[in-house]
Amino acid sequence: MWRTILMKYVPVLDKNFQPMYAEYKKYSAEVEKTANKTLKICVERNDGYNYVYEYKIFADAKHADDNNRMAERLVKTILWLVGGYKIYLAGDESVYNYIKAAYTDDGLRAFDKKFMERVYEKPFEVVLCDEKSFPKEKKCSLSVGGHLDGCRIGFDAGGSDRKVSAVVDGKVVYSEEVVWFPKINPDPDYHYNEILTAFKTAASKMPRVDAIGVSSAGVYVNNKIMVASLFLKVNDEDFEKKVKTMYIDVAKELGENIPLEVANDGDVTALAGAIDLNDDSVLGIAMGTSEAVGYINKNGGLNGWLSELAFVPVDYNKDSMVDEWSGDYGCGVKYFSQDSVIKLAEMGGYTFDEKLSPAEKLKVVQKMMADGDPLAKQIYEDIGTYLGHTMPFYAMFYGIKHVLLLGRVTSGAGGNVIMERANKILAEEYPELKFRIEMPDEKNRRVGQSIAAASLAATNKTK
Repeated sequence: MWRTILMKYVPVLDKNFQPMYAEYKKYSAEVEKTANKTLKICVERNDGYNYVYEYKIFADAKHADDNNRMAERLVKTILWLVGGYKIYLAGDESVYNYIKAAYTDDGLRAFDKKFMERVYEKPFEVVLCDEKSFPKEKKCSLSVGGHLDGCRIGFDAGGSDRKVSAVVDGKVVYSEEVVWFPKINPDPDYHYNEILTAFKTAASKMPRVDAIGVSSAGVYVNNKIMVASLFLKVNDEDFEKKVKTMYIDVAKELGENIPLEVANDGDVTALAGAIDLNDDSVLGIAMGTSEAVGYINKNGGLNGWLSELAFVPVDYNKDSMVDEWSGDYGCGVKYFSQDSVIKLAEMGGYTFDEKLSPAEKLKVVQKMMADGDPLAKQIYEDIGTYLGHTMPFYAMFYGIKHVLLLGRVTSGAGGNVIMERANKILAEEYPELKFRIEMPDEKNRRVGQSIAAASLAATNKTK
C-alpha cells in the first residue's frame, strides 16, 4: 500500500476515516513514481450526454488490485454524480473486466446497475474502447427557477417532515413544517393525502394558485417520479399505478392547467443558494434524512446531472459503515445526514432509546448540543471534519465558488460547528481551494428549499 499522507485534523470519534481525496492523491503520487498509463472513463446518460474523466494508473500488472479498487470507487463516483446507463473504459483491460463484473445483477454494484436501469429505462452496459472509438464529451446546461411572479406553492418533501410555503410576488406569506413518515409507509394513498393536504393548506393562504414547485429527494423526468426513497415501502405495482405521476395528479386537484415543476431536492438546495448569494457555481448540500446535493453551474443553470452524492464514496476505508439501501460502504449518506449524527453518537458511547425514530434521535443530540454537552459538540466537529476533507474530492468534478449548507442537521448551534470546522480545514489544509462554506439564516436553513421550490415553474403568463 502507498505511503500515508498526514492530516492535521481527523475525526475524534471515527478514527479510521480515510478521505477519498487523500487516498486518491496518495495513489496518484505513487503512480507517478513508476511506469504508468492513462485510464479513460466515460459515463453516458439520456440524449447522448456524457461525462469524461481520465487519470494515470499503474502500468505494472502487480498493481492490478490497486488499480481496480481505485477505478471502482471513481467510476461509482462519476456514475452517481452525472447519472447514466453506459460506462466506456479505455486504457486497461483488467480494469474493464473488474468494472464489467461489478455492474452485473449479482456483482458488487448490482444496486447501482438496477437503479440506473430504472431511471433511464435502458439496459446497463460497460464497454471496452480503444483510443479511436472512445466517445467525445457532450455536455448540456438547463435553465432553472428564478420565477417570482404571481401566487406560488413551494413544497419540500423531506424524509422526516414536509415543508410548504405560499409565496406571493416573491414574498413568503405562509410556511409550515409537518412531521410525516413516508419512508416506512407502504400505502401510496398516505403519501398522496399528505401532499394534497400541504398543497391545499398553502393554497388557502393565497387568492389563487399560479404555479407549483416541488423539491423532493429522488430522480424525476418530466415531473414523473422515477426513483425516490420516500416510497421505499411501496410495492412496484402501486408505484407504477399511483406513485409515478403523484405530483402531477395532486396538482390537478388544485386546478387543471396550473404549471408544475418537480426537481431533485439537491438542485433546489443549490438554487436556494444561488438566489440567496446572487451568484453562480453554487454547490448546495442539504443534510437531512439523507445527503441531498445539487449544483448551479457557471451559466446559472443545471448540468442535467443526478448529483446523488448520498451514494458517492467519501471514505476509502472498507470497514466503514454500510448504507442499508445500496449495500455499499463509505458513502455520503452515512457522513452528511442524520445517520451520521446517530452513528457518531453511538461511537462516542451514547445509547439511544431504540423506540425513537432517526429524526427523534437527531433531536436528542440537538438538545444535548443546546445544553452544552461535549459529546454533542464533538459529533458536529467530526461531521465538519468529514466535510472539510471531502470538499476537495467534490471539487475534482464541480467548479465551485460557493458551498451552501441546508437541512435539519445544520439547524441550531451544531450547524455553525460543522461549518467552522470544515472551513478551518479548507483554509489550513487545502488553501488552493478558494471557496468557503456558507449557511443561510436559521429560518431559511429549514424552509429555504420549499421557498426556492416555489420559483421553479413559470406561470402561464410568463411562459
